[in-house]
Amino acid sequence: MSRDRSITYRRVGALLHETAMVSEEKMHGVLEGAAAYADAELDQYAAAHALESFGVAVSVHADDIDSIHEGYRGLLADAAEAAGGEVAITDVRIVEGEGGFEGGRLDAVEFERDGRTVSIPAEHFAEDYYDHGAACRAIAETAPGDGPRSWRLAGFTREPGAGYDSIMVLATPGQREALHQHLGLTFS
Repeated sequence: MSRDRSITYRRVGALLHETAMVSEEKMHGVLEGAAAYADAELDQYAAAHALESFGVAVSVHADDIDSIHEGYRGLLADAAEAAGGEVAITDVRIVEGEGGFEGGRLDAVEFERDGRTVSIPAEHFAEDYYDHGAACRAIAETAPGDGPRSWRLAGFTREPGAGYDSIMVLATPGQREALHQHLGLTFS
């Protein structure tokens, strides 16, 4: 794939298949569902979001969610599934700090990872918004510990003043390099 061609769902799917991030069957299944827009040009942010459709990324929504209590639970379930279910994530909960949300409440996102308690500090300003840093650190805990794949935050071109989801991608260093070369994404 050359980088000078426009980015489309079809090209993202081909890249993911070529780099062994998804099977041919998965690639075709997603592209079938995206047939109406598979060849529309995508910007970097849309390309990063497309990775979620292929099952190799999880997005932490920038907009409001129903509840942080249910939100983190669903987020970690999605991440564990994307990681192949090799790590058991159970008992996801928010341990609430003292006081209200005005000025930020210091909470913890806690869960069991293969029977071991993980606690991640989180600052919440509302019942219905994630702490993106805490959510990304929690997602990172779902990667299998003995493999080359790890979760990394995707970076993309941003417009000033616009809100963006945080998109975590599960990939090997070589796969991240291919995503950088062909889609322009960076990783931290």
